[in-house]
Amino acid sequence: MILVREVFIAKPGQASSLARLMSEVMPRSRVMTDMTGVFNKVVMETEVDDLNAFEARMKDYLSNQEMKKKMAGYTDMYTAGKREIYRIVNS
Repeated sequence: MILVREVFIAKPGQASSLARLMSEVMPRSRVMTDMTGVFNKVVMETEVDDLNAFEARMKDYLSNQEMKKKMAGYTDMYTAGKREIYRIVNS
C-alpha cells in the first residue's frame, strides 16, 4: 500500500476554501488543515495499492473535463506545495 501526501501552503484566507475544494474533487482522500506549525497548511492524503494505481488516477484526473472546470484557478489559492510518497509497512 502506498500513501501519497500532498501538502499546500495556502495564501492567507484561502486554506478553508482550498481544503473544501480538495474534499469535493477527491472524495476518497483525507483532507486536513493545520492546527499548529506552518499557518495555512492544507494536506491531502490518498492511499493507493501501488504507484501504477496512482499514475492511473492522475491520468483520469487530467482527462476529466468536469474536474478541470472545478479545479480552474486552484493554483491561485496557494503559494507552495509538495508531494510525498510513502510505502505503508503496517496498518
